[in-house]
Amino acid sequence: MTMRRLVLGGLLAMLAGLSPATADEKWVALFDGKTLEGWERVGNEKSVWEVKDGAIQGSGVPSMLVNTTGPYRNFRYRAEIMINDGGNSGLYFRTSRKPGFLDGYEAQIDSTHTDPIRTGSIYGMCHVYERLAEPDTWFTYELEVRDDIWRGREMTRIRVHINGKELYEYLDFAKTFKEGHFAFQQHDPGSVVKIRKVEVMALP
Repeated sequence: MTMRRLVLGGLLAMLAGLSPATADEKWVALFDGKTLEGWERVGNEKSVWEVKDGAIQGSGVPSMLVNTTGPYRNFRYRAEIMINDGGNSGLYFRTSRKPGFLDGYEAQIDSTHTDPIRTGSIYGMCHVYERLAEPDTWFTYELEVRDDIWRGREMTRIRVHINGKELYEYLDFAKTFKEGHFAFQQHDPGSVVKIRKVEVMALP
């Protein structure tokens, strides 16, 4: 009976569009809304990372704020973000534990900065020049990242969503970054980035 139940459960999950392996997947919060527990500043000690009004806020000179869990390889990841008018930041994934600006994939956060590469871009790989998120306005960034095979070639598949709308799927055949941590960038003294509701779902 136990085996029959397992087989039936697997079939029902498949009919629902889920494999048995994904049926138990769930979102895990990486930010408690109150403290920076699980996060660490890397870089200039004069930069400021703090929690204000239920959100992480980065300001001041350049640095990175790195999540200490992981490393992660295949996952879905989402966060609610706000960038100030003229500000610039980045959502990093598969980055190192002590990253600089060039370590890991960077999902750009930029509405009106002088850098024309806007929110929704994978910096240096796939660029968006249209303003998809207004400054000083909350928006949702969501990524799905997994190693896969396309036409017999290994690659890393990166799907990018803004406010629930899928922008594109980028195929990185170089598999530039294998696995790693999540981080946020404090880009420059004129930038103020705010982050809330940071969540990850590990994938097989």
